[in-house]
Amino acid sequence: MQDHRSAPTQPGSRMARRQAAAAPPPPPPPPDDRPPRGHRSEGGGGQTKMRVLAWVSIGLTAVMVGGALTGYVLYRDAFGNIKEKSVKEDIINPRPPDTGALNVLLVGSDTRAGDGNARYGQKLAREADAGGKRTDTIILLHLSPNRDQARLISFPRDSMVQIPKCKNEATKQEMPPRRDMINSAYNSGGIACTISTIETLTNIRVNHFVEVDFSGFKNIVDALGGIEICLQSGVNDKASKLVLPPGKSLLNGEKALGYVRLRKYGDGSDIQRIKRQQIFLSKVVAKATSSELLTDVGRLRDFIAAAAGSVTMDPELANDTEQLLQIATSAKEMTASGVKFTTIPWGPDPVDKNRVVWKEPDATELFTSIKTDTEVTTPSPSASASAKPKVALKPEQVKVQVLNGTKTFGKAREVADELAKQGFNVVEVGNYQAAGGASVAKTEIHYAKTVASAPDHAGALAGSVLPKPTSAAGKVPAVGAQPYTTTAGATAGAGLKGTPVMQLVVGEDFDSIKVTKLPDSVNNSTITASDQKNVCT
Repeated sequence: MQDHRSAPTQPGSRMARRQAAAAPPPPPPPPDDRPPRGHRSEGGGGQTKMRVLAWVSIGLTAVMVGGALTGYVLYRDAFGNIKEKSVKEDIINPRPPDTGALNVLLVGSDTRAGDGNARYGQKLAREADAGGKRTDTIILLHLSPNRDQARLISFPRDSMVQIPKCKNEATKQEMPPRRDMINSAYNSGGIACTISTIETLTNIRVNHFVEVDFSGFKNIVDALGGIEICLQSGVNDKASKLVLPPGKSLLNGEKALGYVRLRKYGDGSDIQRIKRQQIFLSKVVAKATSSELLTDVGRLRDFIAAAAGSVTMDPELANDTEQLLQIATSAKEMTASGVKFTTIPWGPDPVDKNRVVWKEPDATELFTSIKTDTEVTTPSPSASASAKPKVALKPEQVKVQVLNGTKTFGKAREVADELAKQGFNVVEVGNYQAAGGASVAKTEIHYAKTVASAPDHAGALAGSVLPKPTSAAGKVPAVGAQPYTTTAGATAGAGLKGTPVMQLVVGEDFDSIKVTKLPDSVNNSTITASDQKNVCT
């Protein structure tokens, strides 16, 4: 009997556009002991909701670069200025396992509390708790286990998602789960609830967090000496009090804040604004990792001090010099070329066209690629001249028969679909009946004893399955095996005559297939930092 896949589960509603209402970016003197180098614009202005993808990442980039210089006492002392906030005890949901990668939640807070932020809102914003706080910037920074690749995933504030149970940040009372905009988690439950929300939606472990507010953003841009942007047309926007000519302009902190908050430009869409902000942040990454900054001791000192005084982190990151150094080293090695910025694929919410939901299964495949990025490559010992080199096989060269060894109906088809998406040639699906009718506890790979190259094919398959299964010579009997066809109706495995067929027996421990080929919707919403140098928006 052919094994059929069960219906897909929980499409998380995600990512979206942001609404905007740009507000004037007036001139608060920064709270830190270093005045900004740029001029301030005047004015007060109506309360606005920030749409800034750049704040926090700038703060973290600053720390990355600064961490590389912890050998100097002066720089190391600057890290003592980092504000700390412990939230572990307020995370009340089960947490995903740690994979060896480093995932940092970057949050831009639009609170008006504090001398450096109060002038950005109306009267209410300068009283009591500053009218509440929101996070219109939620970015997950993923550094691979080898710390040689970075991807920043942006979660638009208007995404309608399932918020899990959380503690109220003020009262510590438990709040029930609900469907709401993703940034509402921060409003009521603070950073702990935001972490829980991201973890439950993505199944990705958040190792650390970094928060930056208005003043922190400005201070860091000023400490970098400003950021150059390029505009296809000029800007004269009263709401943000920003006047810029067409072409290139060097923006200080105040103007940069107005620029990333700018709504009335181009087609006025949230998506265009998100891309503008990502390009801006790409330029920040490039400048923060440039030799021009790293070799200028005075500027670098100002930059590190501004960054350290502008961010709030969990104590585990703020006090871990080795971890900061590790991030810093990887940032220098990557420079801007290994940094990618991705907006989660989304579509309009059927319930409310002013909100968005995440496009599935594309969003889940993106999260799976992060979750399954677990392998740390280590240099192999030099092989002897007589040693036979191992065959390097692509997924397209590996034929697979997927057998369901569990009691879960449709498991073989589900795993086969995942393998096929990653390029493997799945030829059949079926079942495997273990002795006594029990489920197979651990996933296994079997292959014909008579084929010399079979172990290499088994190794290529095993490297894409989590947890990694064992491989053994000798095939097992398949029950009800049927040809596997792709969703397009084509039969897989054509053109690989003579290639051995691997048997993947799916066990109860099966977690996922590693995702290395992302959907077009993800690739089309991704930019690489190094490609943004001369881009005009």
